[in-house]
Amino acid sequence: MADDDGRTVQLRRYRIVSGELPAFIDWWRERIVPARTVHGFQVEFAYAIPENDEFVWAVSVAGDRDAFRAVDERYAASEERRAAFDGVPQRIDTATITLADRIA
Repeated sequence: MADDDGRTVQLRRYRIVSGELPAFIDWWRERIVPARTVHGFQVEFAYAIPENDEFVWAVSVAGDRDAFRAVDERYAASEERRAAFDGVPQRIDTATITLADRIA
């Protein structure tokens, strides 16, 4: 189900490897946000929770869940995504990723 403004939102919650949160945030800002923006994603919000080594953010795409999945598949196979991850160590310990419905 798309939001009232016609967007579908994906919530992404990560536990970051201890001590890697600052480097993760720099990488996310410099590489991930631009790579996703090129493919039509909009960052809805992003929060770091340093006490728990957590990073929580959301992206959205215009349209319904099927539209989101189509954009996400193109992004996953893209050169921009490959370049964003090239040479970067794994800093995400665990991830929970799901589509979400706005209720307020």
